[in-house]
Amino acid sequence: MDPDCSLCPRLSGFLIEVRQSHPDYHAKPVPPFGDENARLLVVGLAPGLHGANRTGRPFTGDHAGILLYETLYKYGFSSRAKSEKDDDLELQDCRITNAVKCLPPQNKPQPSEVRQCNAYLSRELSGLEAGSAVLALGLIAHNAVLAALKQKAGKHPFGHGAIHDLPGGLMLYDSYHCSRYNTQTKRLTPEMFESVFRDIREYLGRKPCLTSTSG
Repeated sequence: MDPDCSLCPRLSGFLIEVRQSHPDYHAKPVPPFGDENARLLVVGLAPGLHGANRTGRPFTGDHAGILLYETLYKYGFSSRAKSEKDDDLELQDCRITNAVKCLPPQNKPQPSEVRQCNAYLSRELSGLEAGSAVLALGLIAHNAVLAALKQKAGKHPFGHGAIHDLPGGLMLYDSYHCSRYNTQTKRLTPEMFESVFRDIREYLGRKPCLTSTSG
């Protein structure tokens, strides 16, 4: 990924404004984070203003990452249950990225911006070995993965808990996005999220690491 990418004029202009109002923020394209040889790629939507856009790490610094990192830790993909800027957290056999690498206004990327950024996601997916899993958090991420693999969305409809067999020996898993809205309204519960991760663990051929996240 180009850390200085400016191919989307609206996003580049917005990041300039953010850097002026928040000079201590990362406020640049947010690179993927995690194990370069991972068999699980988690794909989100885009950096949040006070989360990844601030810290430079996907799903770190705001509410959206709370359930994700707790669940990654419980199932043995993360060394910590909470991700914070400049900590020593490491992901194990897992990598996290976004369909759109730059912060969009109102957290709503335009379709053209998703398409423009899709080349980066395509390269990330091409680096996965056969037998790997891809977890799409939400419809936009789901469709971005399909576009990157040149698959028709109509043949692989999004649905929480849905599983799709894709070319290249990849398996796509769907989940509602772990946003504040979805978790607080109970559209996505911890039990629902963990059910998806149990399926992923079974597919990857390793038992879940049921490490307690309390305390």
